[in-house]
Amino acid sequence: MPHPSAEDVPVSPDRGPLRSLDNGFFGPDSVSWKVWTSPTSLIGFQRAVVLEHFDPPLAAAVADSGGIYEDPHGRLDQTLAYFLTVAVGDSRTVIQAAEFLMRVHAKTTGVEPIAGKRYSANNPESQLWIHITGWHSVLKCYELYGPGRLSKADEDRYWAECRVAAELQTCDPADVPRNREEVKAYFEKVRPQLCSSERAHRGMHYLLYPPFKKVGFRIWAASRFTAILSIHSLPTWMRRTGGFHQWRLIDFGIRIARPFIRIGTRIAKVPRVGITVIAPVAPVTGKVLRQHYRSAPPQDSAIVTPARARELHGTMGSRRADQQAVPGAGGAALTM
Repeated sequence: MPHPSAEDVPVSPDRGPLRSLDNGFFGPDSVSWKVWTSPTSLIGFQRAVVLEHFDPPLAAAVADSGGIYEDPHGRLDQTLAYFLTVAVGDSRTVIQAAEFLMRVHAKTTGVEPIAGKRYSANNPESQLWIHITGWHSVLKCYELYGPGRLSKADEDRYWAECRVAAELQTCDPADVPRNREEVKAYFEKVRPQLCSSERAHRGMHYLLYPPFKKVGFRIWAASRFTAILSIHSLPTWMRRTGGFHQWRLIDFGIRIARPFIRIGTRIAKVPRVGITVIAPVAPVTGKVLRQHYRSAPPQDSAIVTPARARELHGTMGSRRADQQAVPGAGGAALTM
């Protein structure tokens, strides 16, 4: 998913209440609210934006735009803020943010150098890869470093909510996995299409280890810690494909320290503590989280479908119409 500049993204709570009309697409009792507001989402999302480079068109889009090299941390922060807004914002806020990104995507095309094919930011297959890696990575790190594995019922609800969120993009919600087994099947299906390259390798490692001069000491140090945890969560084949080398001693230490990490994330789940921890390293995400916790009850407590929200607040027509207008055959990246 391409990433516009910070001043243009309409997800900041400074632009108005995050949840004034309704409870959005999921509501207070949803699994999405629980998982996406966890401090572990910072780790999960770093994992996700790194893995997106396994898709050649996405890697080409990132390299062609060069955005991550100008502001690697800001790009990740802005994109996580968007995903968090989708999870907890009201229908109008989310639709406006989604349509804004769709318009940016429509302008983002190019040629993927490995196969020589054109890519387009709104391509459904790459949008599906972005969507699933985002939701899966955040859940994976929630399980490893947060409260632990969801119940079977909650996990099924989580993936059902993931399908709802997919309606905001050009991918088909029916292609979104419904459970853990289908997630594994999806990764096995797309695995032959995934690869790394010199440009992909550079982008992945730049996001894992942004340079001190670009981000400053605080974010530099935080990214090194979350990078260790992100890599620890990856299966062997993903490590090999991405060239993520981590000493076994480090992995062993993380397994030993995991109960203490979970205690830390449990403490950080307390709103005041969590905002204090997240805001310094992810300021835009911190603002969205702060607005989430401080939001008064909306005018209507209803849960709205994306289709209904688009009827009420949209300006671009149906999602399918947007998809049919997409040129090209590739994809775009989350962190351009």
